Amino acid sequence: MKIITGLGNPGQEYNNTKHNAGFMFIDALAKTLNVDSWQEKFNAIVAQTIIGGNKVLLLKPMTFMNLSGNAVGPALKWYKIAPQDLIVVHDDMDLPAGMIRIRTKGSSGGHNGIKSIITCIGSNEFTHVRIGIGRPLPNWRVNDHVLSKFSPADKTAVDTAIEQLIPAVKCIITQSVDIAMNKYNPRKDKHHKNAPVKPANEAIYNG
Repeated sequence: MKIITGLGNPGQEYNNTKHNAGFMFIDALAKTLNVDSWQEKFNAIVAQTIIGGNKVLLLKPMTFMNLSGNAVGPALKWYKIAPQDLIVVHDDMDLPAGMIRIRTKGSSGGHNGIKSIITCIGSNEFTHVRIGIGRPLPNWRVNDHVLSKFSPADKTAVDTAIEQLIPAVKCIITQSVDIAMNKYNPRKDKHHKNAPVKPANEAIYNG
C-alpha cells in the first residue's frame, strides 16, 4: 500500500490559496479516479482507492500546515508503511508558478509542513512532489504570499501543472519514482539560459 498526501490548510477561507496546492492536487486526482467516499481518520480526511492494481490511501491533513506530520505519521504507523511508500505533494515557493519537480528525498527546505512530517516519521526519504507557486511580490511577507489567492494567470499555470502531475504520480505508483522523474521533471534547454535545470536530489525550498 502507498499513501499520497497533499498538504494544505483546512477551511473554506484557504481554498485556492497558494499553500493549498497539495489539497488541490488530491482533489483533482480523486475526481479522475471517481473517489468520493471520504472518512475522518488520523487527524485527516482519507479515502482508499486503486491505482494500477496498487492499494493507495489519499490523505489530506486537517491539522493545519505546520502540524501535517500529526496526520501523516499515524497513518504510516497504522498501515505499517515505509517512508519510501509515501508521496507528499506540496507547494514550492522557489519554483515559478506552475513548474513541477519530483524528488526521492530531501530536507524541508524551510517548508513547515514537510518539516513536521520529517520530524514525526523520523525520515526524509519519501517522494516529494513540488508545485511551483512563485516568489512573493516586493515588500510581501512569506505568510501573506502563501496564504493569498492565485492570480488568474498563476491559477491557470498551476491547474495545468496539476493535470501534468496526475499521470506523473500514477507513474510513481505503477512504475517507479525514477521513471517519473526522468519523464516529468523539467529539463535544461540549451537555447534558453534561464530554462529550468534538472538537478540532483537536493532540497530546493518550499514556503
